[in-house]
Amino acid sequence: MQLHISPSLKHVTVSTGKGVKELIKFKIGSKRVSYLMIIYSLLFCTLLLRTLFVLHAVDTMDGDIKCSTIGCLGKRIRPKIFGRKLEPRVPEVLYQVLAEPLSKEEVKNISDVPQTLEDFMNEVINESSLDMKAFAIKLREMVTLLEQRTRNAKVHEYLYRHVASSSIPKQLHCLALSLADEYSNNAAARTQLPPPQLVPYLVDNSFYHFVLATDNVLAASVVAASLVRNSLRPEKIVLHVITDRKTYSPMQAWFSLHPLGPALIEVKGLHHFDWLTKGSVPVLEAMEKDLKVRSQFRGGSSAIVASENEKPQVIAAKLQALSPKYNSLMNHIRIHLPELFPNLGKVVFLDDDVVVQTDLTPLWEIDMKEKVNGAVETCRGDDKFVMSKTFRSYLNFSHPLIAQNFDPDECAWAYGMNIFDLRAWRKTNISQTYHHWLTQNLKTDLSLWQLGTLPPGLIAFHGYVHVIDRFWHMLGLGYQEDTSVAEAKKAGVIHFNGRAKPWLDIAFPKLKPLWATYVNSSDRFIRACRVNLS
Repeated sequence: MQLHISPSLKHVTVSTGKGVKELIKFKIGSKRVSYLMIIYSLLFCTLLLRTLFVLHAVDTMDGDIKCSTIGCLGKRIRPKIFGRKLEPRVPEVLYQVLAEPLSKEEVKNISDVPQTLEDFMNEVINESSLDMKAFAIKLREMVTLLEQRTRNAKVHEYLYRHVASSSIPKQLHCLALSLADEYSNNAAARTQLPPPQLVPYLVDNSFYHFVLATDNVLAASVVAASLVRNSLRPEKIVLHVITDRKTYSPMQAWFSLHPLGPALIEVKGLHHFDWLTKGSVPVLEAMEKDLKVRSQFRGGSSAIVASENEKPQVIAAKLQALSPKYNSLMNHIRIHLPELFPNLGKVVFLDDDVVVQTDLTPLWEIDMKEKVNGAVETCRGDDKFVMSKTFRSYLNFSHPLIAQNFDPDECAWAYGMNIFDLRAWRKTNISQTYHHWLTQNLKTDLSLWQLGTLPPGLIAFHGYVHVIDRFWHMLGLGYQEDTSVAEAKKAGVIHFNGRAKPWLDIAFPKLKPLWATYVNSSDRFIRACRVNLS
């Protein structure tokens, strides 16, 4: 195809080629039509014809094999191109069959369903009369059965984990009973802690005061041993251990018979605090109501697992609600630190599932900038599974009470190793805010947040948190099996938060030695109760 334009720009000729008759010949009138318009129009038509030719060629080459170019655009949106309607690649009957879920009765009556993909393919190949609808029905039955089995396996996994993490291992039960017996029969197990001449140091703010609230003797022994062993100034360490009435005797016996001098250890039971009664402490009333609500709305573990309509993740959350720790004062005691230690200015609160791996006294040198709670943020870090938590991860922003007061994308922080400025705390209404939101959560049938004490803590300490370096607190060792041991060894404090506690059989084998190294395997109580350290 050739385009000829005369020198005077008054004649334009389009021909098929040399020696071929002219196809189109124009004579341009200078007064009526702009010659530039004619030229641009012809150029556009030429380009359009070439583009259509290329698209048609590409469409022909693509055929029914692959639709990956612009030439197959029509196949994606199903128009009519070049006079033909392009059919969808997947037969409509397959969509229709798979879109119809099987009823419970139909699922129960399913028989002779292939157990594996290989069995399914062999059966399809061997049945020559199998049409597309029969193929889709058989595929739906197989997928439905496998989906049901997967769900049941997941639900039972959550149930077994719930039982394993909520029950007291017989080794720990044995240890507590043995130490309680020792407390009754051995005067040395009832030694005053600390000795009378050292009692004034319990309120001396020139010492480094740590607080541990737990009813687990073995866990407390590891926290204490790791804290003192890694301290550069153990003679300035004071550890205040708070426990409940039933564990007081075993806890007192353990630390009486296993002194950690020159550090000072104090063991106190909740019953030693006269003011800690239901009438004067709102959290106790909230806990009592919380227990009633849980029993009413959650049901027992057998009823929860028997539900066939709930998703496995929802069942896991309901099972977790039955854990005794969520209705234990030990889990709420930190909100009363200013009242528990009225003469102290600053304390570090440790959970019983942590291991201290460095000297923690430099925490007292951190400028808190008038904030109350020094904590590690959990929204930034290399491990996105552990360090990707925001307020949205804990609070229910579909509820207007939460949505109107907080930002879902605000960075969350962690309990487990926190430095609290009690002087600054006493100038705030943090404790009152905590109790207020506990009450609001009960009024809304526990719908404001997930379980635990961190969500109300996020609310109560909102605006009073000073972020400290991640070195001081590494999280996730109780639920992130892929935690790097090398990275864990570099952290100041490692936290086995999660269900896989290091004293349980479900602990991760490669991480458990980080905790077990602080257990004295030669101790007579440990050996007698056959505490598993491997």
